[in-house]
Amino acid sequence: MFLAFICMSSFADQPQYTKADSTKVMELLKAGKKQKKGTNLMVFFARQLRDVPYVAQTLEVNNKERLIINLRQLDCTTYVENVLALKRCIDNKKYSFADFCNTLRQIRYQQGNVSYQTRLHYFTWWVADNAKKGFVKERQSTKFPFTKIQKINVDWMSTHSDNYPMLKANPSWISDIAKAEKSVNGQTIRYIPKGIIANTKAFRNSIKDGDIIGIVTNKKGLDTTHLGIAIWHKDGLHLLNASQVRGKVIEEPMLLRTYMAKHPVQVGIRVVEAR
Repeated sequence: MFLAFICMSSFADQPQYTKADSTKVMELLKAGKKQKKGTNLMVFFARQLRDVPYVAQTLEVNNKERLIINLRQLDCTTYVENVLALKRCIDNKKYSFADFCNTLRQIRYQQGNVSYQTRLHYFTWWVADNAKKGFVKERQSTKFPFTKIQKINVDWMSTHSDNYPMLKANPSWISDIAKAEKSVNGQTIRYIPKGIIANTKAFRNSIKDGDIIGIVTNKKGLDTTHLGIAIWHKDGLHLLNASQVRGKVIEEPMLLRTYMAKHPVQVGIRVVEAR
C-alpha cells in the first residue's frame, strides 16, 4: 500500500504553467485529433517532442507541491508522463487544456492527489498506481525473454534527501517517503536482461512500439535509473527519451542494447504497455 495521504490544499490543485506550455499542449492535442484511426499515439507524441531541451528536476522548483505543466523542458520521467497524458486525452476524446491537466495529475500522483508525498517518484510506485487506474499494464511473463527477477528494495530518496530540493526544504516529509518506500520493498518484478536484447521475432512480440521502458539498475536503493519509449528500427530496438547525455529529447540512433552496454549500473529493462 502507498501512503493514504490526501492533499486538501486548493493551491496544490492549481496547475502551474506558462502561456507557451498551454499553447503547446493545445497544438499537440489538435495534431493528435487529426491522426488516422490506428495511429500509434505514444510514438506520434513522443516524436512530436523531439529536440525539447533536457532539464533535470523541473518539478522541484517550489516549496509546496504544484501540478507543473512544462513542455519546454523535460526529464526522462516528465517526458513519458506528458506523452502518456496526450495519448489518453485523444483516446478519451478530451481536447481541452483542463482535460490535459487533469489527465497528467492522475498519471503523476497517487490517486490523483497532488502532494510531494503522493507524487509517484519511483517507477515501481508509478507503474503500480497507473496500472490500478487502467492507464498501463506491465508486461510480465515467466517465459523468455523475461528471464531475470528484480527484488524491489528502494530507499534512495529517504537516505539521500539532500539530492531533492523540496525534500531537503521539508525534512518532515522524509518519514512519509520512507514509509512508502517500505510498502513496496520485497516485491519481485520480472525483467529482460540487457545482454540478450536482440532483433528477433520473440523480442518484437515482447516489446511493442510505444511501450514504456524502465531501465533496471543494480544501484543500491533504486529500482530504475532511466525511462523512455520503445521504438523498433530495421536494425533493432531503440529508445525515444529525454537524454541528459544528449541534452534534449532524442530518438537515440544507437541500439538500446549498445547504449546500455556502456552503463554497468544498467542491468535490464522493464516493459510497460500504455493503455
